[in-house]
Amino acid sequence: ARRSLASPVVSGVLCPCGSPRAPGAAPGPGTESGGGGGGNASPCGRSLCEASEQDRRLRALFQKLDVNRDGALCIHDLAVGLGRLGLHRTELDLLKIVKAGDKDLDGQLDFEEFVHYLQDHEKKLRLVFKSLDKKNDGRIDAQEIVQSLRDLGVKISEQQAEKILKSMDKNGTMTIDWNEWRDYHLLHPVENIPEIILYWKHSTIFDVGENLTVPDEFTVEERQTGMWWRHLVAGGGAGAVSRTCTAPLDRLKVLMQVHASRSNNMCIIGGFTQMIREGGPRSLWRGNGINVLKIAPESAIKFMAYEQIKRFIGSDQEMLRIHERLLAGSLAGAIAQSSIYPMEVLKTRMALRKTGQYSGMLDCAKNILSKEGVAAFYKGYIPNMLGIIPYAGIDLAVYETLKNAWLQRYAVNSADPGVFVLLACGTISSTCGQLASYPLALVRTRMQAQASVEGAPEVTMRGLFKHILKTEGAFGLYRGLAPNFMKVIPAVSISYVVYENLKMTLGVQSR
Repeated sequence: ARRSLASPVVSGVLCPCGSPRAPGAAPGPGTESGGGGGGNASPCGRSLCEASEQDRRLRALFQKLDVNRDGALCIHDLAVGLGRLGLHRTELDLLKIVKAGDKDLDGQLDFEEFVHYLQDHEKKLRLVFKSLDKKNDGRIDAQEIVQSLRDLGVKISEQQAEKILKSMDKNGTMTIDWNEWRDYHLLHPVENIPEIILYWKHSTIFDVGENLTVPDEFTVEERQTGMWWRHLVAGGGAGAVSRTCTAPLDRLKVLMQVHASRSNNMCIIGGFTQMIREGGPRSLWRGNGINVLKIAPESAIKFMAYEQIKRFIGSDQEMLRIHERLLAGSLAGAIAQSSIYPMEVLKTRMALRKTGQYSGMLDCAKNILSKEGVAAFYKGYIPNMLGIIPYAGIDLAVYETLKNAWLQRYAVNSADPGVFVLLACGTISSTCGQLASYPLALVRTRMQAQASVEGAPEVTMRGLFKHILKTEGAFGLYRGLAPNFMKVIPAVSISYVVYENLKMTLGVQSR
């Protein structure tokens, strides 16, 4: 088979050994730019790993693609330049390349953006190559392609796999090594990295009491084999255990949000003492029953809404882009919250109730309906809806940033981050999301509780914000934040452990 004209230039982006180098890494001692020598910093001991040689080859490739010599690559440059190198890409593919690398949003790639795109892209290609290389021998054959595609829910014959191989195989061996894989895919946008989806589950694993996160993506295989509902069931069970274990802190948070003020300064120990004195140890779990019950309908509605919104957006990609995920996730969250919002009001009322006030959830619901009407079940609805965007947006942005930072720096042979990294990323992103939306959550809780005071005047979101800022200052918008943050780490840890155990019980395959 004829070797691609692009190969000598393209191969310089990484050394043929496949070892990624950090941009601008210093050459190893005793290394010359023209040849190998002892003491190279690179695993392969070849001069191609040196930063100066890498930069020279990247510049050579950039200049070959920069058809109109204006120092930037537009879609036309890429189409003509790649065509001359024997690499033919569709206009959609070229648009994706430019969008992925265009940091300053000017519609083209300068040299720095081009280099950044290639380095990021090769990192992803390396992960995909490793996942396809089932035998771990540094080569991909037809059987491995068949098996890998079958794992993703795509069934092909060995003859079809051989056709795929032939399109990439340059030396006629009917196997693809790392160099052939990279040269073929280097300037071809690869967005669907199923290994990253599999390992970096977020919303189904972590439950910190607020179900406002953007739903997880599921691979084609997970959707076709029914594994998605097992993930959701495992996530729901983990959430139930996690919420029950941290319920005392959650009830204390609600009490502090509603009753704490400058004149009534509640502390954590004093709050627990007050609850136990008023209703005994069991009172620490008031409101937890309805909090656990709402997990199932909320998760199911949100997942179904998310899938429908994805179709409405018109994306046939396995993974949505970040802004599409935020849009679809926020809308799905709004639909789910609207559907179960009366349960949110019940949860707040049950948590705030005095001993003997209600005999149970149904009695509480009847009492609210008879005395305050249906509208009472939607008290605080507006701040609750407004809180979805900052919570979901910041949680998703921080989680994706941390995930991508880890993948860029540490993912060499696998996209699997390990338990500690996953827990740390989930905890940090959830905490940032809660911090951003906390004032809205506090106002929502106060509005939900307000109607329970007989004869109390109707309050608006704007009026309540003004009142809190006037009487308590900005600090008043963060009452109850301490117990809220205290429950994050135990909630995340418990939900993860329970989730993993339930996954095994339900027969969910872990990779």
